[in-house]
Amino acid sequence: MPDVELLKEQAGIAACRFVKDGMTVGLGTGSTVKYSIIEIARMISEEGMSLVGVPTSEDTRRLSEELGIPLLTIEDSGSLDLTIDGADEFDHNFDLIKGGGGALTREKVVALKSKSMVVVADHTKKVEILGSFDLPVEVDSDLWEGVRESISRICPGQVRLRANGPNPFQTDNHGFILDCSFGPTISNPKSLERAICDIPGVVEVGLFVGICDAVIVASSDGIDELIKSDGRI
Repeated sequence: MPDVELLKEQAGIAACRFVKDGMTVGLGTGSTVKYSIIEIARMISEEGMSLVGVPTSEDTRRLSEELGIPLLTIEDSGSLDLTIDGADEFDHNFDLIKGGGGALTREKVVALKSKSMVVVADHTKKVEILGSFDLPVEVDSDLWEGVRESISRICPGQVRLRANGPNPFQTDNHGFILDCSFGPTISNPKSLERAICDIPGVVEVGLFVGICDAVIVASSDGIDELIKSDGRI
């Protein structure tokens, strides 16, 4: 079997073929997109490309700064040309579940500000119906119990507060994460996203609907490039 990290590296590098000189690029969060960030830094230092990154998390900001990538904050970035990010699941419609790393809110803001979005993932993330991966929902830290009660009315499985050791996991925005076990039942992600976002105390939902334009998939057979037929790439 090929080395998993090698596959991640190959996928992360392959996604960078969409990066062009002069772009402002959203830099996602996660173990696969890390390799895209490393490749973007190489393109700047070795190929002389002029690129600016917009990080989606503090971890990504620190890595990008260490590698010498010029950065803008989300607030200062305006429109972005491209975002490269990971996903916890994707389906045949190129809809995603994200948020396993807890950065879903900033990731969605950056993706929505971008003219196109490329996802890097391994083949295990492709599903027929979203939901086997627990759906992350960022919530106000003072209101999480009420939100959990409301989501539990529509979620067939458990709704758990994400932990970080003995304490709740806290996002870069100082919110909490509820991990919701819908199972593979999310056949209408747009409707579910709307229903959860309407609950008072919800900050953001880890459903990315109609945002992704391409997925670079790593598997034991190599790298596949899936392009959405009516996408923006």
